Amino acid sequence: MTETAPADAGSSQALRICPLCEATCGLTLSIGDGRITGARGDRDDVFSHGFICPKGASFGELDNDPDRLTRPLVRRDGVLTETTWDEAYAAVANGLGDVIAAHGGASVGVYLGNPNAHTVAGSLYAPLVIRALGTRQVYSASTLDQMPKHVALGYMYGSPVAFTVPDLDRTDYLVVIGANPLVSNGSLATAADFPGKLRALRKRGGRLIVIDPARTRTAELADRHLAPRPGTDAALLLAVVHVLFDEGLVALGHLADDVNGVDLVRTLADDFGPDAVAEYCGIEADDIRLLARELAAAPSAAVYGRMGTSTVEFGTLGSWLVDVVNVLTGNLDRAGGSMFPLSPVAPAPRPPKAGRGFATGRWHSRVSGYPEALSELPAAALAEEIDTPGDGQIKAIITIAGNPVLSAPDGDRLEKALDGVGFMLSVDPYLNETTRHADVILPPPPPSQSAHFDFALGNLAVRNNARYSPPVLPLADRPDEPEILSRIALMLYGMGIDGDPSVVDDQVIAMTLAKETADPGSPVAGRPVDELTTMLIDGPGYERRLDMMLRLGPYGDAFGARPDGLTLRTLKEAPHGIDFGPLQPRLRQVLRTPTGRIELAPEPLLADAARLRDALDRSPASFVLIGRRHLRSNNSWMHNLPALAGGSNRCTLRIHPDDAADLGLTDTAVVKGPGGELLAPVEVADGMRRGVVSLPHGWGHDRAKTGQELAASQPGVNVNQLNDGNSLDPLSGTAVLNGIPVVIAPAG
Repeated sequence: MTETAPADAGSSQALRICPLCEATCGLTLSIGDGRITGARGDRDDVFSHGFICPKGASFGELDNDPDRLTRPLVRRDGVLTETTWDEAYAAVANGLGDVIAAHGGASVGVYLGNPNAHTVAGSLYAPLVIRALGTRQVYSASTLDQMPKHVALGYMYGSPVAFTVPDLDRTDYLVVIGANPLVSNGSLATAADFPGKLRALRKRGGRLIVIDPARTRTAELADRHLAPRPGTDAALLLAVVHVLFDEGLVALGHLADDVNGVDLVRTLADDFGPDAVAEYCGIEADDIRLLARELAAAPSAAVYGRMGTSTVEFGTLGSWLVDVVNVLTGNLDRAGGSMFPLSPVAPAPRPPKAGRGFATGRWHSRVSGYPEALSELPAAALAEEIDTPGDGQIKAIITIAGNPVLSAPDGDRLEKALDGVGFMLSVDPYLNETTRHADVILPPPPPSQSAHFDFALGNLAVRNNARYSPPVLPLADRPDEPEILSRIALMLYGMGIDGDPSVVDDQVIAMTLAKETADPGSPVAGRPVDELTTMLIDGPGYERRLDMMLRLGPYGDAFGARPDGLTLRTLKEAPHGIDFGPLQPRLRQVLRTPTGRIELAPEPLLADAARLRDALDRSPASFVLIGRRHLRSNNSWMHNLPALAGGSNRCTLRIHPDDAADLGLTDTAVVKGPGGELLAPVEVADGMRRGVVSLPHGWGHDRAKTGQELAASQPGVNVNQLNDGNSLDPLSGTAVLNGIPVVIAPAG
């Protein structure tokens, strides 16, 4: 939609990229009396063209939320109390210093929440804090969300960030599995106006197929909707692979010389014919055959999978098979298929070469022995790593923009664990269900006072572009988040609370340029580091680092060697962004496997398929639970805004009317899961598959001593309290959040 908010009379305007979801829409903000008074879509934005959703339209409410913390809080006599920044930094230095002196930096755990992917600070400075600690106790929302995709990409292409996205503007046939982009605005596929792109697909004669246990808003738009049992996506996709081989439909095309393991995948698929998986998936065998045939026959096609394929017991297998189908139909790395974006801060292209490949399990968690993936341990293991005594126990915890008490399984146990940890630091704008346990809270400024560049999401964009938003309002006598995290890093490096934050950026710049000038394949090979450093833009450290990355990137000026190339200065001179055109084939630039080819049949994935084969004979549970998203909500941190808190944005248990009638449900249901039980209001919805119920995630704002008044007034229930956290996808450590068995009964 192109929802707008009129500018106030006499107000000024400023451009800003929306940081509230992965769509990264351009906004035009109205400013009056030193605050944001309205937001509308920027019609001249090169990526979003004026599109905006209710979240973006509420930018002013979020920015001006009276419950946002404006000063640091330090725990004194058990009570979090406002204090000065100097006193807060001193409390951090003392608290972390005592723990590190007694137990070492490896005893400090770090949890990174979802918003870190949307901020300059989260992308550039949070990794420096982890490096300064030297800890392996790193946790994030990735193992509650997309880690299976990282692992699958790593094994196939040699890089866990070699993301493939559907070429939405040119495809003829799109399969959306386990995703609802009309509500989520897209995820792991950055596409402003995803709904408009799906309508355009159908208008130009293309077809949209949606595979989801619920008849979502996206499914309602589709040409065909298949509703499998939750968690069976991997088996369904393997059956599609079986048909492609069985009916001679495999056509690698331009990929023929770049793929290993085709015969191994054929052998694996032998046991997963449509008739063998139909009952397990709850899908007719002929519907699976039709899907495979249409994928193979389409002029171009793309399979796109998200949360429903990821946060299930076979999440890595399902994420892998999405790309396997795209490869076998010849639709990887071609227009209209599934393609690799080229971020403006990616390294400039080098000659193709083999890489080291990818592996997990380089270390394991202390208590349950879970393998590391992408230098992280499972978020579901955080509580046990804190509350289980012994060598290597977490003695202090740092959370940055995260609320794992609500977003991770068994928040009650994590709450108790956080209460007993030796020291806790939170960098967060809210006193929420997690940060209320902190000893110190350092609040970053609101978005209007922060710069914005999509370091992470540019690697997922469905059209290549670059956009930058400087702060639109001055800092209100407080540090920005880059300075906050830089000061923490300096403390950890022993430079005290008075260290100069600019030292952090200077060191990163010096080290990066030294590495680049020593690399024969770099666009600045052999040049003096000092010469390059003096060419960087004048400005705060994060701008100098961004300027360096842009200049070294695929569109960059290579520090003057390509005079028409990209710099931060030229990007600032294009406030609506710079469009670099549609995605282009670039497989050879991406591959980093030891063979220099796509590894279609990685051994760990083939081995894990034995679990899936055994599951085909399993009797299904009477009821299983899935999550859902809402257009006016984003995880746990948007329930405090009046503009987003009303309407259908409610925490209800959706259930098919026949199931509700059979169970005698009317107003409220008791829902019991492996980790506990809760009461939830019933919402009868004929779009639900029978035997499937749905609760949204991110709710449960009923804990005491939080600072979000509106959220606490309509708290909802925490769906993750039904989950004991013991069920993980073994290849990625991702918590199984969808398809968990539950028992439903009327309240009372």
